[in-house]
Amino acid sequence: MKYLTIGHASYDITFRVDKYPIENTKQRVGKHIDCGGGPASNAGYLLALWGCDVSFQGVAGNDYYGEMIKAEFNSVNVDTTYLELIDNFETDLSIIIANSTNASRTIITSKDNIVPKCSMPNDNKYDVILVDGEEEEMSKRVLLNNKSAIKVIDAGTCKPSTVSLCPYVDYLVCSKNFALDYTKLEYDGSIDSLIKIYNKLVSDFHNTVVITLEDKGCFTKIDDEYKLIPSIKVKAVDTTGAGDIFHGAFTYFISHNYSLLDTCRLSNLTGALSTLKVGGRYSVPKLDAVLERRNLIDII
Repeated sequence: MKYLTIGHASYDITFRVDKYPIENTKQRVGKHIDCGGGPASNAGYLLALWGCDVSFQGVAGNDYYGEMIKAEFNSVNVDTTYLELIDNFETDLSIIIANSTNASRTIITSKDNIVPKCSMPNDNKYDVILVDGEEEEMSKRVLLNNKSAIKVIDAGTCKPSTVSLCPYVDYLVCSKNFALDYTKLEYDGSIDSLIKIYNKLVSDFHNTVVITLEDKGCFTKIDDEYKLIPSIKVKAVDTTGAGDIFHGAFTYFISHNYSLLDTCRLSNLTGALSTLKVGGRYSVPKLDAVLERRNLIDII
């Protein structure tokens, strides 16, 4: 099968700290971690690491960080034909402070005010496509050109470009924040409130909806039954990229004929395991490591 992920490419520099810095002080840390980032980028990296034939489409600057993003993709055999390195544009750069005490991450991103869009036409045929809303026009073009493909959206932030792509996919896998911002409904932690939010999304977009709930797992409907699918409990040290990794795993499992229930459970497991290491790309667990721990979700 041929996979394509379209969207955001950035570069992350992560500093691990034992406590959050106090303003106007100095704090020495150990070795920092550098790697690529971005929802579609991280999903593509995972898919390639797990043995898929995957291409990435997006833009980065024709600079040091852009070259590092390309080299990292190439190291796991992601096809970068459609990764455009743009002159006079600086690659998005994120400085991440990962607090190992409570697994929180604080992200400061440097981003150009004007971000160029993909200009290289892509009329290839793909079996599986994941989009994250960053490349609206190109994503729409590819989705419409591949109507028989399995199509997934990582809807993390409720912005117009992401919302506009939701009707074109088979699987709307969205964050709790997206679901709340889009529906304008209240979530009080109850199943009833989740059901109302879920039904609004399904009514508007007419696809399979999965709402991710961070360490609580995810929520969906299977065979006319609403299901809150729990994740496993772990002592997380860094949650950076865990959502992206969940979406990459979801795309892998759903395209390998796993049921929706097993796909959600294994994606929860993959995301949870990723929080045990620092750094988005470095924390992607190997497929064997996930499948070997499948018994952990069987006893939830």
